[in-house]
Amino acid sequence: MKRLALIDGHAILHRAYHAFPANLTTRKGELVNAVYGFTRILLSVLADLKPQYLAVAVDLSQPTFRHQEYVGYQIQRPEMDQELSGQINRVHQLLAALNIPVFAVPGYEADDVIGTLAYQSTKGKNKKKNTEVVIVTGDKDIMQLVNQKIKVYAPKKGFSEPEMFDQKKVKELLGVKPEQIIDYKALVGDVSDNYPGVSGVGPKSAVLLLNQFGNLKKIYQNLKEIPPTLAEKLKKGKESAFLSQKLATIVTHVPLKLKLKSCQVHDYDRQKAIKLFEELEFKSLINKLPGMEKKKKESKKEQMSLL
Repeated sequence: MKRLALIDGHAILHRAYHAFPANLTTRKGELVNAVYGFTRILLSVLADLKPQYLAVAVDLSQPTFRHQEYVGYQIQRPEMDQELSGQINRVHQLLAALNIPVFAVPGYEADDVIGTLAYQSTKGKNKKKNTEVVIVTGDKDIMQLVNQKIKVYAPKKGFSEPEMFDQKKVKELLGVKPEQIIDYKALVGDVSDNYPGVSGVGPKSAVLLLNQFGNLKKIYQNLKEIPPTLAEKLKKGKESAFLSQKLATIVTHVPLKLKLKSCQVHDYDRQKAIKLFEELEFKSLINKLPGMEKKKKESKKEQMSLL
């Protein structure tokens, strides 16, 4: 089975920015902590997952369809730190140097782009190619996409020992199946994205309800079987629940077309990449570039043959 790795660009960049020291700068004073962390996880994906195909999805600055659906969507989120936004261009330089394609679509989030690419790669014509998808992100919401052919590779705090999540591990972590995550979010809401859920329904109640009834629709079809106090909260919050469900659902029909061939991991301009790494002062990462270990072994072999 071939493997397509999809990296949630901004999610990984944000995590890197907060995981690595704010004084990680070049000798010229350029802050590179987020770029360094992003580069580390990218090289780790190439080395450990060995994908045949690789792509990165990023968010755009303009509003998405969710902002149109709900005026309060993400309204509480602070603007991106200038120290972080100033590093985004460097990440694009890095991806260009390594010939890695970047996907972004106006009106949609990176999650939606990833969801669309993931489903296109495992269905239709691509289904015959027997492709497995591994999504690289620190965002648990994207675990709703996990199925037999789609997994999530999530770096832990501090970027140590990333963990692979299949359907079983998602259930162990969240208490619900991947396909129930949107209904879980519909009930409890989301503080970071600022959508409400059902007032008074917490994580424990949401998990119990979903394990008993299966999904949001069936919960509302069986209100008589639910304790009166909780049922009343659900009745009052019904409109909010279904709005939150819609906001939580990752779209898998974004207007873009996946061409696996364009995502193929292939040769890159090694000298150009090395020059960029030297400029960023990532000298410890140069030997981790694709193909460098092989080149190092060949060089050592040549030296041995001259002795």
